[in-house]
Amino acid sequence: MPDIGSIELASGDINAFLNGATNGTGRVAIDPETVEQDLAKLVLGLMEFLRQLMELQAIRKMENGHLTEDQEEQLGTTLMRAENAIYKLANQFGLKPGDLSLDLGPLGKTI
Repeated sequence: MPDIGSIELASGDINAFLNGATNGTGRVAIDPETVEQDLAKLVLGLMEFLRQLMELQAIRKMENGHLTEDQEEQLGTTLMRAENAIYKLANQFGLKPGDLSLDLGPLGKTI
């Protein structure tokens, strides 16, 4: 995962960001037979991406001494519960953690 401070999305990067859920046309690829799973993959992938960004920000705040011990504990617990909830929902749709990976182009994959 790239350093959160280095993320700068250009218009071309946004297409690469969505590429993991598209069929190369720039449109979201949803099969009528698997619509629930396809939408779950897209939404949960975005949620996992945001959770990872929050985790990086939390680490940065901890390293810079901007959080009390109680805040660190609460934030750590919250992020772990969020991760567990995302993976539990993914499992309900037959998805594995690796299925939630988004291709961010030059930035790499999220998982």
